[in-house]
Amino acid sequence: MTALLRYQTALLIRSHRWLAPLLLHAAFLAVGVRVGEPVLGALGIAAAALVPTAAWLTRVCVTNEPPAARDCSAAAAGPGRTHLAAVLTALLASAALGTVCAALVAAVSAPSSADRAVAVPFWPALRAGLAAALACALLGVAVGALCNRPLLRSTAQAVPATVLAVFLVLFAGVSPAMAAVEGLVTGSRDGSVHLPLLPLTAAAVLAAGATAVACAASGRRG
Repeated sequence: MTALLRYQTALLIRSHRWLAPLLLHAAFLAVGVRVGEPVLGALGIAAAALVPTAAWLTRVCVTNEPPAARDCSAAAAGPGRTHLAAVLTALLASAALGTVCAALVAAVSAPSSADRAVAVPFWPALRAGLAAALACALLGVAVGALCNRPLLRSTAQAVPATVLAVFLVLFAGVSPAMAAVEGLVTGSRDGSVHLPLLPLTAAAVLAAGATAVACAASGRRG
């Protein structure tokens, strides 16, 4: 699996297809985050921006190989393992991006509640922001795994399905991503920091299930 991850990472870097989702993420942060804003609310915005970015990165990773190269990889390592490596590459890239952005956002934000009346400790806020970012990255990867090949092969189906699923993940009341982000925003009102462990756990379970379904389908559908 390590060799497959190195191979998929090299494919992602050399393709330069990561540039578009990275620019999308930067645009979200540029619009949603301002220097000197309360730290918890800013971290919530940074985490939410990872859902569409991770979904797009997953699409990039699972569609990066030309068909002939994909067939060779599947023949050598198995279609399920090959597809798993592509999804894990997207998750690692999304998590790395989320970590860097959370650290930058925390560094430029004000360590206070929304009304500036309560001081918010830096490290607990950063830990909560990282946990929320990971939850959003996991759910973005889950969306990307379910809305692209091998389950949806046509771009005309995959792209609208991905956009719709991203909106549901961001705005549905039962979404772990929504819960993680709301926990940060709500905590910003009174300066309390809550680590979103339950949303993170739920996101991990959903991402694992979505990835398992996609990997199983890759074996059946070739």
